[in-house]
Amino acid sequence: MAYFTDTNARNDLTGRVLATLAQWLDAAATRRAKRRVYRATFNELASLTNRDLADLGINRSEIKRLAYEAAYLN
Repeated sequence: MAYFTDTNARNDLTGRVLATLAQWLDAAATRRAKRRVYRATFNELASLTNRDLADLGINRSEIKRLAYEAAYLN
């Protein structure tokens, strides 16, 4: 009995799986980098006093929004 193995199909499947994995890892790295920017911005603004924030024209209630904009909308 003879068996036929299509190595091109196997290589194509492996290539697609590896490409999908690479895309997933790239997306995860991008999300992690954006989250890092969000946390750094939030922590920096949160550490300022109310007077410092007022000098910048920022209300303490705006910190989350500003950090979000810095990380995810730019």
